[in-house]
Amino acid sequence: MSVFDFKVKTASGLTTSLEKYRGKVLLIVNTATKCGFTPQLTDLQKLQERYGDQGLQIVAFPSNQFAEQEPLKDGEITEFCALNHGVNFPILKKVDVRDENAHPLFTYLASQKPFEGFNMSHPVSKLLMSILNERHPHYLQGDSIKWNFTKFLIDREGNVVGRFESTTEPFELEPHIEALI
Repeated sequence: MSVFDFKVKTASGLTTSLEKYRGKVLLIVNTATKCGFTPQLTDLQKLQERYGDQGLQIVAFPSNQFAEQEPLKDGEITEFCALNHGVNFPILKKVDVRDENAHPLFTYLASQKPFEGFNMSHPVSKLLMSILNERHPHYLQGDSIKWNFTKFLIDREGNVVGRFESTTEPFELEPHIEALI
């Protein structure tokens, strides 16, 4: 099994297969427009521009599971990301990324690369840990997605080769991306 076996919905509701990305290096990210990590969208777009011609494709999946930080509707999310962050990579239909209603893709991704902790040197990591411990301690259990902007790096054959939490900035992924393109 690989990520290419999964079907997803576009922001407009059409079903598509991740198979269309076979041969590309994918960076799959769960996003939200009202999150403290939302500025990462700008740097994700810069990565797309820098490495897109070499085979990188970023694909975003909005989710409202974390403190309701994605209140917008699908079309509004795409518009927000384009207007405020210059995003032109695919923003797919809003999905759950953890718990019983999680999209099967995210259940698979989390099963392939376990949670290894947050980058505690990130300026927001202590605040994030405080929020998780006080309000959502069950999020810290197991390998499921912990917060918005969890990033999964996929090689050209569809294998999950890296997991990077929200406290990993997009440009920190460059050496990992360069090793695959």
